[in-house]
Amino acid sequence: METQTDSINSVKALNSILQSEASAVETYRPALQKIEDPSNRRALEECQRLHIRHVATLRSRIEHLGGVPASGTGAWGTYAKLAQGTAKWFGDRSAVAALEEGEDHGLKSYRAHLGELDPASRKIVEVELLPEQELTHSQMSTLKQLLH
Repeated sequence: METQTDSINSVKALNSILQSEASAVETYRPALQKIEDPSNRRALEECQRLHIRHVATLRSRIEHLGGVPASGTGAWGTYAKLAQGTAKWFGDRSAVAALEEGEDHGLKSYRAHLGELDPASRKIVEVELLPEQELTHSQMSTLKQLLH
């Protein structure tokens, strides 16, 4: 049986993940303005769409648990915006490298918070969100190598 403490802990963990996902959505925007190659743009657009969906899923789950979804992107979001803004001046590879770093941060966030989640939230993360986070990370790693 889920306790109030379980819900509170889950909401806190999910909000932390939510901030990472919101940061990812924001970080893709300037990169999409920079990247001109159509296939590279499609890869970035698909990754951003997944992060937008993750934000919606996390918000819904937090509300279901009786919590209030975090607004903003947190400390990581500030760093990610700075990294992406700087990367815009140094070419596609730098922009994608900044995205890959953000994807790595996202993976770490999901994995770090798994043990804090109630069973239903953990299942959503393990079955749906984490595999897609691994996919977006892999796509940015591959794209970074291609732009070498």
